[in-house]
Amino acid sequence: MVDFTLNAKERTDLGKGASRRLRRNAEMVPAIIYGGEKAPQNVSLEARELKKALENEAFFSHVIKLNVEGKKQDVLLKALQRHPAKGHVMHADLLRVVAGHEVTLQVPLHFVNEDKCVGVKKEGGIISHTMTEIEVSCLPKDLPEFLEVDMADVALGQTVHLSDVKLPKGVSSVALSHGADHDLPVANVHAARVAVDIEETDAPAAEGDEDSAE
Repeated sequence: MVDFTLNAKERTDLGKGASRRLRRNAEMVPAIIYGGEKAPQNVSLEARELKKALENEAFFSHVIKLNVEGKKQDVLLKALQRHPAKGHVMHADLLRVVAGHEVTLQVPLHFVNEDKCVGVKKEGGIISHTMTEIEVSCLPKDLPEFLEVDMADVALGQTVHLSDVKLPKGVSSVALSHGADHDLPVANVHAARVAVDIEETDAPAAEGDEDSAE
């Protein structure tokens, strides 16, 4: 399991103008820490350090050790605000981890054994993913970095639903907690579309036109 640590500084200069100056002059990213019984805390993260951490998929569903000027606390990345054109991070929301309190978070799906899928190898189908992550609820210590979806035995025409995804002990699906009507599709194996030869379909019409002309 990967350990993630970020360093942060307390931020007292607030507002949109202050955030722009922070990103431009100090190469820092404004962020807020909230949750638990403590008041929200405004901090700034080093842009380069955050960017490197975001390159690892596990960072999005992993407890992060945050060091705010020597004071350490555990947090989860709850949301990111990115620049609409350039894509760099403009703001981050960090949720405090409280021991014994469940958290809800989006966890990525890893589709395995797609090369061995029955519906593809034996029946010529194609796999389509309808989800790439699912929302789960669990204690922070039970939070999985990802969830596997085994496609090996999925036949042509079959659909894998949320209820088919195996969850670790202590982890539950938020959607399924609302009832069977929320058992949404995750992936399916469907038939490949057959291309129609336009020239062949046009041929009879062309012959008919010649007969008419004669």
